[in-house]
Amino acid sequence: MDINEISFENLPKAVAHLAKEIAEIKSMIQNVQVYESKEKSIPIGIEEVSRLIGKAKPTIYALVGQRKIPCYKYGKKLYFFEEELLEWISKGKKKTIQEIESEVLKYNHNRKK
Repeated sequence: MDINEISFENLPKAVAHLAKEIAEIKSMIQNVQVYESKEKSIPIGIEEVSRLIGKAKPTIYALVGQRKIPCYKYGKKLYFFEEELLEWISKGKKKTIQEIESEVLKYNHNRKK
């Protein structure tokens, strides 16, 4: 339906068309959300972790031994969740010089008050 066609006479038809479009969009959004939640909740093994974070398996085992990386152990096998690993990586962000300078300025400004 073309937006230029909307008039008082075909208003019910236009509203029905919009309702149908909204229902389709809502359905697509719900499908995407279900797919994303299922994908993130599946545990992955050491091979996938190695590819995901770009570290060798011995390095990952060392991080597990030092309890620096989030993991789960069932029997002799290690399991990881991609969402937790990505969060772990993001927590290790190094601040830029601009961010540090900004924090210093804020600290000094608050200190003077």
